[in-house]
Amino acid sequence: MRLAGSLTQAEIARTTGLSAATVSNIVRELKDGGTVEVTPTSAGGRRARSVSLSGDAGIVIGVDFGHTHLRVAIGNLAHQVLAEESEPLDVDASSTQGFDRAEELVNRLIAATGVDRSKVAGVGLGVPGPIDVESGTLGSTSILPGWSGTKPAEELRERLGVPVHVDNDANLGALGELVWGSGRGVRDLAYIKVASGVGAGLVINGKIYRGPGGTAGEIGHITLDESGPVCRCGNRGCLETFTAARYVLPLLQSSHGTDLTMEGVVRLARDGDPGCRRVIADVGRHIGSGVANLCNLLNPSRVVLGGDLAEAGELVLGPIRESVGRYAIPSAARQLSVLPGALGGRAEVLGALALALSEMGDSTLLDGSVTGGLSAAAPAFT
Repeated sequence: MRLAGSLTQAEIARTTGLSAATVSNIVRELKDGGTVEVTPTSAGGRRARSVSLSGDAGIVIGVDFGHTHLRVAIGNLAHQVLAEESEPLDVDASSTQGFDRAEELVNRLIAATGVDRSKVAGVGLGVPGPIDVESGTLGSTSILPGWSGTKPAEELRERLGVPVHVDNDANLGALGELVWGSGRGVRDLAYIKVASGVGAGLVINGKIYRGPGGTAGEIGHITLDESGPVCRCGNRGCLETFTAARYVLPLLQSSHGTDLTMEGVVRLARDGDPGCRRVIADVGRHIGSGVANLCNLLNPSRVVLGGDLAEAGELVLGPIRESVGRYAIPSAARQLSVLPGALGGRAEVLGALALALSEMGDSTLLDGSVTGGLSAAAPAFT
């Protein structure tokens, strides 16, 4: 129920295998203890009773470190966001400075909600780099040179005094969209995030796939042109060198100035600027080449585009589909849908909340065994 948000008593009985009478008695005891709330509803045209965790039964915290921002959200177990705030952050600075800011923002939001700190059940943490699955260590990355070798979950756990669970930002974006966004209802998808780098969060058979070293989904380093620009990874012509902001924005600086951002490029493209439209279309075609490779290897049923680029809509989605149709195996291309993310810039922090929920002892978030966990009717954090 932590992940479904709310279920009818009949759904609880079907999911658990308990009798209706047993479920009714348990729900009554939990309601008397203030753990759950029961409200009238309807199911299949019949009156029913919807059961959800009480809003004050506990809280989870999501922390998302982006390349240029820090976002924190606090949600309760009834899937309501109680407080959320984002602020600029130069993540290239020291990890100590980043965690200082995160600790300060978490404490400020907890105080703003008025929730007792003892009710914090866990924290989900997202970082823009690969996390070693076994050790929890942030791997070597040129995006976060000052963070390499740190253990982000351990650092934040010591500061906040509660369990902290960490993953990379693309995986959390995939998790957020899978549970509450454009990925609902599917079990195989790729969440593509294009920002300072390019990454993919992969969902295979309803579960996030990280790989043994935590580096699965590095779609940005697929080689498109062996004679292309030198990538930060040391290779030439990686997908990232044709799509990431650090490579794309200089193409427009002579005509649009040096203060341009990807958000600005997308806005101008939507307003009809021909140069920005051309750049967005080119980026889409390059992303489509990478997506075609994913189709041929993994055959996902859905690709969700996140980040600022998703706001370009069909200006970028159309070229992506065009490249997929050209380079992917026809049967895989026919089965694929390409959609913009539904959660926008909140996908990663909501995914962090979902990670915290899933680590509270409920494994149903990723395997979809709870009816509401992956269905279109699953309530979203709002």
